[in-house]
Amino acid sequence: MLQGLIRKMPVHVLDGQVQYNLKMGNEQIPLNALIGQKVALQFDGTIECTHCGKATKKSFSQGFCYRCFTKLAACDTCIMSPEKCHHHLGTCREPEWAEKYCMQSHYVYLSNSSSLKVGITRGDQLPTRWIDQGATQGRAIFSVSNRRISGLVETLFKEVVADKTNWRTMLKGDAPAMDLEQEQERLIELVYESLDSLQHEFGLQSITDLSDHNETHTFTYPVIEYPTKVVSINAEKTPLVEGRLLGIKGQYWMLDTGVINIRKYTGYHAKFTV
Repeated sequence: MLQGLIRKMPVHVLDGQVQYNLKMGNEQIPLNALIGQKVALQFDGTIECTHCGKATKKSFSQGFCYRCFTKLAACDTCIMSPEKCHHHLGTCREPEWAEKYCMQSHYVYLSNSSSLKVGITRGDQLPTRWIDQGATQGRAIFSVSNRRISGLVETLFKEVVADKTNWRTMLKGDAPAMDLEQEQERLIELVYESLDSLQHEFGLQSITDLSDHNETHTFTYPVIEYPTKVVSINAEKTPLVEGRLLGIKGQYWMLDTGVINIRKYTGYHAKFTV
């Protein structure tokens, strides 16, 4: 048994397969060995803000109380839309936080989760970012000097390729393998002139093409059976979440009773039993 406040599942890769841990408070338990067994999560209705620790009736932005949600830079609109970063205008909610997390190198990448998509992440977040999206392939295509520029580059690619994962499709099985190197070349050709303009605006060192210095990474997930129909479990309506654990992909558990996004319940207190 394990109990405490739920956190995003920590992940690592071993021999090509993603390994998951369930983290509750300061304790963790490996999950891959439990695939095929019946498990249960009992939610007791308690929610705590992961920043200030205060009790909250509702969780915002996956783990925050309303006050922190409206005050923290980590919850600002530019986190979801980095091209809207306003640090350079002097209006950032937390300039010191931004210096640590936003004003550092980021990657623009291609991944294959439900289909081909473009995305961005901090330089220290690969391959975790790909795994959290349930991607079976991932490839960094540009290194950029900060989060805002990564968002501007991503915006160019969003004109020619998706930037979202269809989580329902992702949970029904692995997408067909793609040649991400070939896709990279094709997409860059489509936005080359706009990329050149951005680089001219921000400087030659602001955007580095990784075409000749990178590789495509592949991942497999601990799944023994994919659902034919994806039924989402709402733990607020069904506090006792139980069933046979058929697999884990992204931050989702696939049970024979439905699927649940563990990350969605960050800060919720629960008890886990096998």
